[in-house]
Amino acid sequence: MSSAGEKEMSDIIVLDHVEKVYHRDALEIPVLKDIALRVPQGEFLALMGPSGSGKTTLLNLIAGIDQPTRGRILVGGVDISTISQTRLAKWRSQTIGFIFQLYNLIPVLTAFENVELPLLLTRLSRAERRRHVETALSIVALSDRMDHYPRQLSGGQEQRVAIARAIVSDPAILVADEPTGDLDAKSAEEILILLKRLNEEFAKTIVVVTHDPKAASRAHRMIHLDKGVLESDELTETGHLRRV
Repeated sequence: MSSAGEKEMSDIIVLDHVEKVYHRDALEIPVLKDIALRVPQGEFLALMGPSGSGKTTLLNLIAGIDQPTRGRILVGGVDISTISQTRLAKWRSQTIGFIFQLYNLIPVLTAFENVELPLLLTRLSRAERRRHVETALSIVALSDRMDHYPRQLSGGQEQRVAIARAIVSDPAILVADEPTGDLDAKSAEEILILLKRLNEEFAKTIVVVTHDPKAASRAHRMIHLDKGVLESDELTETGHLRRV
């Protein structure tokens, strides 16, 4: 796992006049309208807005899960709006770590096996995979739970396993969709502290969708979406990177 040195100020994520339209029969449903956004490397960015504002769609576009109807998206210098699905899948596995609200752990696998899953598609040896998994579980303070199944863990522990799975391949970017939305206040606080540590100590660029102002306040910057339009863009009290 790489650690933070001097933070680079280059933009790792660039959205240029991005639009997303879904089609239902003959009906066009615009979800994102002319989005222009730059995210410097090493930034912790929060996306806020009411339900249906386009936050998750924007997150999915940045992560290469979905593709824009119009516009251009560059992540780490790669134009992910034009590359093939095969290349996109490989790029995604190497560049993006996903954290979901409901953890998405496989119940019949142990914590260790859940974290190992993304590495099974790599050329790493079994011993190398084990080292990566043990490192990731150590970072989230769950080395003593690696043989436990999800049902034997608390919600906060399950989310920490999910975060270990997201970081096990050492991606440059973490995207999180309501990562504290299903947790009690204490567990949510632990997850926010962990995300802050991953940003500051391990230089991860983090983009998080949240309804929670407390969670958003941990970010360097908040952007607000409403009805698919980027309404406002502000630094939080912790913000220290340049503003777009």
